[in-house]
Amino acid sequence: MTQHPYVGMWVTDGGHIRHELLPNGRYDEARGTRKSAYQGRYEIKGNHIDYWDDTGFTADGNFVDKDTLHHGGMIFRRQ
Repeated sequence: MTQHPYVGMWVTDGGHIRHELLPNGRYDEARGTRKSAYQGRYEIKGNHIDYWDDTGFTADGNFVDKDTLHHGGMIFRRQ
């Protein structure tokens, strides 16, 4: 995957959940003190993101602007 404008760290307002979107199409999610709680791949089409966790879980979200991601009922901000 080429460098996409949404690649980078995305964090909930309280900082409890952190998604790092890596340039190779993979993501690493931390929850609280648990680093790499979930890992998998992602694909972005327009402002929509689909996630496929390595355990088989799937999820999706939408970038509402360049610094805000809505995913799983949560709001993430670019860090």
